[in-house]
Amino acid sequence: MELNPVIEWAAAILIVVGAFFLLVGAIGMVRLPDFYMRLHAPTKSSTLGVGGVLLASLVLGWGQGSPGVAELLITLFVFVSAPVSANLLAQAALHLSLPSRAPQPEGLVPERASKPGQSPAP
Repeated sequence: MELNPVIEWAAAILIVVGAFFLLVGAIGMVRLPDFYMRLHAPTKSSTLGVGGVLLASLVLGWGQGSPGVAELLITLFVFVSAPVSANLLAQAALHLSLPSRAPQPEGLVPERASKPGQSPAP
């Protein structure tokens, strides 16, 4: 079956864009220094990367005459589950008190509470 060249080019561009975002996510997983920063790489970049590849599959399916319901359901699942899982992982890391290398802005870190009868911590 011969496809329209416009559909083929659109699918090729979506695959390249999706692969770019997946590559950026993989590089972020390797380069970022701590857990909290690494958490952004798979949730943001990989979601866009998988979405681009699935949209390319959807476009090719429509070009061949199939509706592409499976691709729509997979895309919906990825877009819903990635932020939820990232939030749960971040909450678990906060509960375990994992350290972060992110710089802390001045004035936003609360002072240590002192016990009654003691002077505040320096």
